[in-house]
Amino acid sequence: MTEAEDAGHLAGVPDEFQRLWTPHRMAYIQAGPEPLREECPFCEAPKHPDAERLIVARGETAYVLLNLFPYNSGHLLVCPYRHIATYDEASPEEVAEIGALTQTGMRVLREVSNCDGFNLGMNQGAVAGAGVDAHLHQHIVPRWRSDANFFPIIAKTKALPQLLGDVREAVANAWPTT
Repeated sequence: MTEAEDAGHLAGVPDEFQRLWTPHRMAYIQAGPEPLREECPFCEAPKHPDAERLIVARGETAYVLLNLFPYNSGHLLVCPYRHIATYDEASPEEVAEIGALTQTGMRVLREVSNCDGFNLGMNQGAVAGAGVDAHLHQHIVPRWRSDANFFPIIAKTKALPQLLGDVREAVANAWPTT
């Protein structure tokens, strides 16, 4: 085998140690342990360009963005614009739009990622596991039958095969316009 055929000596080529390359995580490492905690990240996001804050769709009372700390590629959040903490504080219009955006998000994720199912949910309050407990948000987490591996169980690590910007572009481009 010639040197040109054996790429094992090149930088970035997997070897017996198998590295997980996650360059997008550097933004969070450099920001420190609590990025955007001086401002509510869900109140702040709509004030900026969609691509900058990973927003994929905007409605009248709620919007959809990618989770900065996703459980899986394509993990979406549906948030009301209004700063409310719990579902029972949402107006009937907000509840209806959160539901409609969730349905559309599921359809779009099925189309762009070919997922087999979803986890949907709202963690209400810090005691219930909400990372941002002061602003209501619903999770849409795509799931695949073939996505069972040992990383989350053994190493508390989730392998994410796509960069957030690439996922945002695919979902935003597939989102239906009305």
